[in-house]
Amino acid sequence: MLRHRLRRLHRLTRSAAVSAVVLAALPAAPAFASSPSPAPHLDAVEKALREVSPGLEGDVWQRTDGNKLDASAADPSDWLLQTPGCWGDAACKERPGTERLLAKVTENISKARRTVDISTLAPFPNGAFQDAIAAGLKASVASGNKPKVRVLVGAAPVYHMNVLPSKYRDDLKARLGKAADDITLNVASMTTSKTSFSWNHSKLLVVDGESAVTGGINSWKDDYVDTQHPVTDVDLALTGPAASSAGRYLDTLWTWTCQNKSNIASVWFAASGGDCMATMEKDANPRPAGPTGNVPVIAVGGLGVGIKDSDPASTFRPQLPSAPDTKCVVGLPDKTNADRDYDTVNPEESALRALVASADRQIVISQQDLNATCPPIARYDVRLYDILAAKMAAGVKVRIVVSDPANRGAVGSGGYSQIKSLAEISDTLRNRLALLKGGDQQKAKAAMCSTLQLGTFRSSASATWADGHPYALHHKLVAVDSSAFYIGSKNLYPSWLQDFGYIVESPEAAKQLEAKLLDPEWKFSQETATVDHARGVCSL
Repeated sequence: MLRHRLRRLHRLTRSAAVSAVVLAALPAAPAFASSPSPAPHLDAVEKALREVSPGLEGDVWQRTDGNKLDASAADPSDWLLQTPGCWGDAACKERPGTERLLAKVTENISKARRTVDISTLAPFPNGAFQDAIAAGLKASVASGNKPKVRVLVGAAPVYHMNVLPSKYRDDLKARLGKAADDITLNVASMTTSKTSFSWNHSKLLVVDGESAVTGGINSWKDDYVDTQHPVTDVDLALTGPAASSAGRYLDTLWTWTCQNKSNIASVWFAASGGDCMATMEKDANPRPAGPTGNVPVIAVGGLGVGIKDSDPASTFRPQLPSAPDTKCVVGLPDKTNADRDYDTVNPEESALRALVASADRQIVISQQDLNATCPPIARYDVRLYDILAAKMAAGVKVRIVVSDPANRGAVGSGGYSQIKSLAEISDTLRNRLALLKGGDQQKAKAAMCSTLQLGTFRSSASATWADGHPYALHHKLVAVDSSAFYIGSKNLYPSWLQDFGYIVESPEAAKQLEAKLLDPEWKFSQETATVDHARGVCSL
């Protein structure tokens, strides 16, 4: 049924302890002009960013007002683009979320007058995703436009040796037919640091600097479409000046890519009808998009390792945390926990910690993992865990849902889980909480039992998909106080990649997020919970 529909679609063109921990984890910053609308969570995030990465404002992060979450006339909540969207059905026969996502890709691209900017993780878009891109470009050209197009993927060393920009360029041109003559195309794969495991991980579609789709969804048919056990994932769509912010971020990545296109150890590049378009967004869309709504947004990304060493404008001087169990191999760097300069060029990490720290009532985390495969990356973000522990000590409710560890890959993140059991998360939380409780593990456990909900992801009452495969969760989502949330590509577990996402403050949108995603997620996932304060479950 899904394939039939897709084919049809393609045819259509609060305590002292809390304060001490949070203040140690986050920078203080001077006051700044407030938003016209109250947005205390964004205020907290912006304060952190202004100290940690002031020199990256406008290129890697930016706060804007006047945005609109880009929903259809039929459903004011379908700015939330979920895959597959078959809640309650282990067979996943109908996939309205995937259909909506693909239709949105085609719709946005079809409106392109000047530019189409795509970034993702290798391999390149394929199957239904490539069909959606091609259909949109054909429609744009048919309307008399001659868009400039960039497609950028991040490539892991060795693993993505067969990801060839020239092959993708030729495939896309063949699909476009005569329309290809009116398109200027840049295609590249890039790796910014092999030794620090850094490459592009952002997932973005930006059109004319006016509309954007971003989140965690990779454009891979085998994982999302042509399978009976699709990955559960989420993007958001918006219009307005925050889309221009995303375009400037992609210019930053492409500037490095174009500068290194002659170095085949870092970049593979292919073009059609022109040279490397390092600043396509700035050149073709020089003025920020005008207001389309009233939603305040912080666009925030990171540069990973290899693009920029530090932000010289930063006055950030953190007291970096110490935890003996975060490093697995002596001599390997721990950029997440012990590298101030890394912090200054990866503001998204400070932004996410600040968002969590801004919560007064509730924190909801839906992620692939909180802990990384170690070695080679650090095991966990100590500052993030300390903020969570402090919040729980203060009585703030915390819900964490992660991918089923049965998805763990044979090597590192080769699958959709990096942990062996939920105990890795609960043990870490308990140990960090115990530090706030004078080393008392029992008091730490009591605090967890009264505030925490921790489970692995399910999307139906069945323990697995109908074909027996475990549920794979790829969300990168954090929500606080039913008011603000982050959706993007940045994992909460340590990873030193180029990533991007949006922090949105809108109680109306947050309630839509809860109704359409977070509530059904917990409805099914709570059966896996090792800790659930609401039901009196506490297996620690």
